[in-house]
Amino acid sequence: MEHRWKLHFSPKHLSSVNLKDDLPPLPTGKTAVDVLADFIRYLFQCAKTYIEEHHHKFNWSSLKDSIEYIFTHPNGWEGMQQQRYRRAIVQAGLIPSHEQSRVHLLTEGEASLHFCVPSLLNSDTADQAGPQGVVIIDAGGGTVDLSMFAMTTNPVSCKEIAPAECRLQGSVFVTRRARELLQKKLDGWDHSNDDEIAEFTREFDQSTKAVIKSDQEPAYVRVAGYRYTNAKYGIKFGKLQLSGKEATDLFNASIDAIISAFEQQEKHATIPITVAFLVGGFSTNDWLWPRVRSYFEARKVKIYRPENHINKAVANGAVLSHIDRENHLIASRVARATYGVVCALPVKEDDEEHVRRKALWEQDPTGDRYVPGFFEARLYRGDQVSKEMEFRESFSLIESDPKNFGKQIVRLVCFRGNTSAPKWVDQDRKSFSMFCTLHVDLSRAAKDLVKRRAAGQVYYQLDYAVIVHFGLTELKAFLGWKTRRGGLQVEEKVPATVLFPEE
Repeated sequence: MEHRWKLHFSPKHLSSVNLKDDLPPLPTGKTAVDVLADFIRYLFQCAKTYIEEHHHKFNWSSLKDSIEYIFTHPNGWEGMQQQRYRRAIVQAGLIPSHEQSRVHLLTEGEASLHFCVPSLLNSDTADQAGPQGVVIIDAGGGTVDLSMFAMTTNPVSCKEIAPAECRLQGSVFVTRRARELLQKKLDGWDHSNDDEIAEFTREFDQSTKAVIKSDQEPAYVRVAGYRYTNAKYGIKFGKLQLSGKEATDLFNASIDAIISAFEQQEKHATIPITVAFLVGGFSTNDWLWPRVRSYFEARKVKIYRPENHINKAVANGAVLSHIDRENHLIASRVARATYGVVCALPVKEDDEEHVRRKALWEQDPTGDRYVPGFFEARLYRGDQVSKEMEFRESFSLIESDPKNFGKQIVRLVCFRGNTSAPKWVDQDRKSFSMFCTLHVDLSRAAKDLVKRRAAGQVYYQLDYAVIVHFGLTELKAFLGWKTRRGGLQVEEKVPATVLFPEE
């Protein structure tokens, strides 16, 4: 299984092209969350044991209930994956479910940025006037993540200038292609059953892959003992020979993915990219690095591969981001999709779009007619969103008894099509999906309501807003309402519950 189980978390909009039915199955009776929880529990025990054995004066019991945890995830993971991640952390026993504030999630791209900033400040581009365009390329085991920023150095601040990209083309996919090549080359050989091919694939992954550096030199995979030779299958002294082209072609899709992701981001960038950083365990590969470097140098982009602990860029950067969290290195982010709500509009019989949907018209008890399926966008793909920026959806409810104000649900919908979002869902239904539901409890807000009268009837009116913050790593939502305190009208807020649909 190695670390490929993480691919079971991949969002559908990422995995539809790159993941096939041959994704390694999870252990019997285990979900992806179960495996992640087991893995987290194992890592935690290793860290705890190391600390206790090497720092004898450290009183673990005095701090275990106040530990802050920082977890990173691929750029492509969104609310549903983050929801599963938090569930696994609780299941692993790191925190009780009511102490989620001790867990902090961060994208691998942003963690890598924190790791690379010191190198950028020490480079010969640090004194450039005005913001400079920086792209962070994190080439890891499962994914290739690209994050693009405009960075100023005095003070140090970064604004995301293009939607983050995540491609399922990390080093594990090179190994997957190698498995397919081995199956093809050894088809018909006496030792080519599934288990043996799996063993040869592990040999490629652990030994061969790391030394491939030229398409002019053959590569070798051990498949038998030193005395075994079989010319028909290209095996000599127990090693299967791959031509240089066969070996290096295994990397092409991953290299192409980096280039494609960069060019996709570049379309949205507001300033030219002048600096690139390549980090992650896959970046150390001696075939990938020269190809990527050559591409960027041809575009007059200075590319760096930090020398120290390059495979720990995400881990180190995540810790740095938490230590330096008060300085808010990342000032704003870019929306990855278009988000909004689907609602019904009052029928206008002179509106062609309304008439076209006459079969869908609905009528309420008062006789008013509505046409459903209108998409009202609140945030568009590519929009800049700061941490402080709020998006509000206002509502007004009337009840005869304040006790009747209970729980309400607001449904956020997202559009991921390649065009601008249409006004009506039925114009591109396959590109719309439920993003999340926001659950609010109005009973607290209703406590301050004043009795009103109209036409001899007593009623209570509650005006409230559901407030959404899109500019954070994780989406946050609140219920807000106006009340009077000390003669002044103020807004009170309480957190809303955000639930993401399981795919």
